[in-house]
Amino acid sequence: MNEQVYTNYRLQLPHEEVLGTLVVRDGLIADIQPEVVTHGWNGQGDYLMPGLIELHTDNLERCVSPRPGIRWPLEAAAVYHDRDLASAGVTTVCDAIAIGDIAVGSPRLTNFAPMIDVISRGQKAGRFCVEHRIHLRCELAYDKVYEITAEYADNPLLSMISLMDHTPGQRQFIRLDKFKQYYIGKHGATPQEIDDFIVIRQQQQQIYAQKNRKALVEMTKTKGISLASHDDATVEHVQEAVQDGVVLAEFPTTLEAAKTAHSLGLQVLMGAPNLVLGGSHSGNVSAMELVLQNLVDVISSDYVPQSLLQAIFLVADKTGKPIYEAMRVFTSNPAKAIHLFGDRGSLELGKRADFITIHNDGVVPRLTSTISQGRRVA
Repeated sequence: MNEQVYTNYRLQLPHEEVLGTLVVRDGLIADIQPEVVTHGWNGQGDYLMPGLIELHTDNLERCVSPRPGIRWPLEAAAVYHDRDLASAGVTTVCDAIAIGDIAVGSPRLTNFAPMIDVISRGQKAGRFCVEHRIHLRCELAYDKVYEITAEYADNPLLSMISLMDHTPGQRQFIRLDKFKQYYIGKHGATPQEIDDFIVIRQQQQQIYAQKNRKALVEMTKTKGISLASHDDATVEHVQEAVQDGVVLAEFPTTLEAAKTAHSLGLQVLMGAPNLVLGGSHSGNVSAMELVLQNLVDVISSDYVPQSLLQAIFLVADKTGKPIYEAMRVFTSNPAKAIHLFGDRGSLELGKRADFITIHNDGVVPRLTSTISQGRRVA
């Protein structure tokens, strides 16, 4: 029997904090006691909480292409990505892989297949520190998005599909000035090129978006895959999402959309970078504004894995909530969204020993270890 003892930790249990001891046997949580013992790993009063569960991260894309025009060897990039997550306290991740893009020549038009393959191979081979699953981000205005997504519908790692529409003039880029600023800065295009680009993309949306949306919604219902909407901006967007069976509203761009989504039973997902930086880089609603109104159910690292840990303590500080309550949007709630709460997402007997330990000096919380199924991986 393989046993590890973690004692003198501030255990963040589902409904309380307990200074005590957690015992792991054969990769599972075997015992939790409200007392400090004389043997085992002594945490000196540090925090011990469930491993973080990440539903939407683009970090693999960054590792594959660390600079514009650079393509890193794929197997190495996947391992770097995995280690980034482990060192950020993530123990289960849905790697967000985009199918299609609105930009001509975007790597997202060709990178999806090798990225899905490298994640599938690595997970099967036991190459990764944490558990990887797949989240397909489907760009509705891309003509081939349904055809491509259907090829992966039976992949056992596919846990989530999100419906995206980055057409300029709505949702994330409802303000065309922000869209032009973003794409001129990213692609170096001239103002005239951007104006022409906007017209073409709006035309493509009219042709393809609704047809693709309907087909993808039917696929998720048939396969039992969790469905998310993306960048809802209006009440009508949210109502359409509810009719389609969406369970998660990713990054609503307005207070109105977030309130509607929450009131209609959708889980609202916001980004930790938005929290840490104090606002959205696209000029949309502040994540902290939504947190303070209890409108956020899940928080994702989006493009900065390390932001999650900092965001937990930031939410606790700004709301006055105890850590065990503030952490739920990073642990149990995302686990529930993709039907994994039965074996992870909280410190409970019989669940996987997926947890992290943290030292907080009042400046920046510091991860001291990541444990995945009882094995230390960071």
